[in-house]
Amino acid sequence: MADTVLYELSDGLATITLNRPEAMNALNIATKVALRDAVQAAATDDAVRAVLLTAAGDRAFCVGQDLKEHIGLLAEGSQQVMSTVREHYNPVVRALTEMPKPVVAGVNGVAAGAGFGLALAADYRVVADTAGFNTSFAGVALTADSGISWTLPRVVGPGRAADLLLFPRTVKAQEAYEWGIANRLVPAADLHAEASKVARALAGGPTVAYGAIKESVAFGSSHSLAQTLEKEDELQTRAGASEDHAIAVRAFVNKETPKYLGR
Repeated sequence: MADTVLYELSDGLATITLNRPEAMNALNIATKVALRDAVQAAATDDAVRAVLLTAAGDRAFCVGQDLKEHIGLLAEGSQQVMSTVREHYNPVVRALTEMPKPVVAGVNGVAAGAGFGLALAADYRVVADTAGFNTSFAGVALTADSGISWTLPRVVGPGRAADLLLFPRTVKAQEAYEWGIANRLVPAADLHAEASKVARALAGGPTVAYGAIKESVAFGSSHSLAQTLEKEDELQTRAGASEDHAIAVRAFVNKETPKYLGR
């Protein structure tokens, strides 16, 4: 794996770190390939019970596409200019949103374009008080990608999403918190410690239940109540048959803290 993306697995938590702080963690081809491979590895590894997606440095989480590389590819007439959505962004976003385990984004700075999309693809966002979010796409005459046309309206509503996409501006951390983009707002100096704390708590939790919650919420956002009730029945049956459910019930009755196994 390229050193532009770091991967560490410890006690059930896979930490994936974008590691191009000198370029504000912009996504060049090498970084996109490494990120895709890292996220897909975490998604399919049974030893991984939660994922923390974060970034090096203190200026940016990710400013999206590396436009310097992009300009060069445009000049060459390279086919990789537009195939990157299909080959890189789509697989990353699907792996983040569909993996049956929780994903935390530790947003340490600016998240723009596809960087904003990556943050929204996480289930929970811990955000530094110096961070900001910007769709950016219309500013370079492009449409939305990295799943943002699906995730953003679900977080802020279709009206606000249209405003942010048509008239890109930076949504500062406090406003992002008020709108639900940030789940937890922390001082910048505490970002990495707090994001790790949240992610480790989830890594030690009932993984089957967390996966079912993700699936249930995603299903419910685009199906009728009747269909969602059927899905809830299916998923509750799955969660109820897990070892962690039995552990939780015993611990509750005995007034103990449950020690989950993730299965």
